[in-house]
Amino acid sequence: MTSHIQSYAYLHPSAVHESTEGRRTLALETSGGATPAGEAANPRLFSGFLTAPAAAAAALLTVADIAATRYYQPAAPASLDPVVTADGDRLRMESFSGCCGAYARLDVLAPGLDGDDVGHGTTNVDINSPLRRALARLGGLDPLHLTVGPDELAVTTFDGRFVEKQVPLPERWLRGFAEAQVLAAGFTLRAEVPATEAAAFLRTLPRPTLRSSARTTRWVVPVDGRTLRPTSRPAPDAVCLPGPERLLALQQVLRHATTVRVYAPDLAESDAAAVAWELQLPGMRLTLMLSQNASRGFSGEGGVLHDLATGTAADDADLVSALLAWEPRIDVAELSGQAGLPADRVRAALTVLGASGQVGYDLAEEAYFHRHLPYSAGDAEARNPRLRRARALVADGTVRLDGALASVGKGDQGHLVRADGTGRLSCTCLWWAKYRGGRGPCTHALAVRMVRDTATEAAR
Repeated sequence: MTSHIQSYAYLHPSAVHESTEGRRTLALETSGGATPAGEAANPRLFSGFLTAPAAAAAALLTVADIAATRYYQPAAPASLDPVVTADGDRLRMESFSGCCGAYARLDVLAPGLDGDDVGHGTTNVDINSPLRRALARLGGLDPLHLTVGPDELAVTTFDGRFVEKQVPLPERWLRGFAEAQVLAAGFTLRAEVPATEAAAFLRTLPRPTLRSSARTTRWVVPVDGRTLRPTSRPAPDAVCLPGPERLLALQQVLRHATTVRVYAPDLAESDAAAVAWELQLPGMRLTLMLSQNASRGFSGEGGVLHDLATGTAADDADLVSALLAWEPRIDVAELSGQAGLPADRVRAALTVLGASGQVGYDLAEEAYFHRHLPYSAGDAEARNPRLRRARALVADGTVRLDGALASVGKGDQGHLVRADGTGRLSCTCLWWAKYRGGRGPCTHALAVRMVRDTATEAAR
């Protein structure tokens, strides 16, 4: 897996400070990021109070713990600093596990913040070991002041405490953002229970070990909307819990939660699937999303490929991107009217933007939101080798259509692609035999779709 070195430059380490008057300040230092005014070395996004400081500290620590953990094939911890997005009325803090199979997001909503207006921008924040220890000790009801970004004094009187981290940033981390939002957009609410019941359920889960690697798969059945009944086998109305040991990361924050919601796709009862647990906190939400299997990171799911292969999606993405401005809630119908595009093309364009980390999905609000990572939407193809190979097959003229059948490739490298009555494509290649479409389309199906789309457009 290719990677490059991402350099995070901070004026100071993030820390919890306490004044002589006893006021505590959680100072989260920012690295380079995007703002409405352009790129900024250390943007300042918020200064004010957290209305539920103990809950916020526990939730932020959970996001940091996810970033520092590798659930599949555990190794020495290597943490990427969480991404923070401010969009005018809330702060979102996001991270992926080291294996890219767990995604965490803390949404600090307007009721959870008391202070200056929230700014607009996306950046990384420094989460270091001393800060993690300080967050673990925070408690009580005393107010906690939060700053995201340096104050003017720190900027103008630079005192040499410059901090720079250099972190190997694999492409799968960025691809994980894209795939997670595609999966989440297909989830529905499957259960809603009191946090006490969810905590009791988590206590029944097996403890993770170096040998387990979170390989187990279990199911849970919601009962009367009030409790969760565990089961080791799929059953009617059951929700899959892939690698359920990964849910134990929620234990430290559940005591602050009121309600837990479980989201998953509507699938046949025997199917393993990704799942998301959402904790309702005072003025906040914490979401933990798990991949279909602990050995499968979100980065390899292939859910974005259908839309990336659409001929008009890239051009539509440029148009839609110009209409986004760190919106906390993207209304597809409204965006459709502004762009003059059908809703399905707007959704495809959002997927293309998501492939470069520009779009996420909020399960609670059933809506996309905007963030701005320093990647170009045009780079998406470079990060998806199946898409590149499919375009090469089309360019070489090796795709031949014959009704519902298509042949792709030449000689021993050739394969047959068949469309069923619903238009779903299957292939004779080893990729299809192994995953049956469970990790997105194979290269040959993508190539056939491109040729069919081109023929359809030409016939109009």
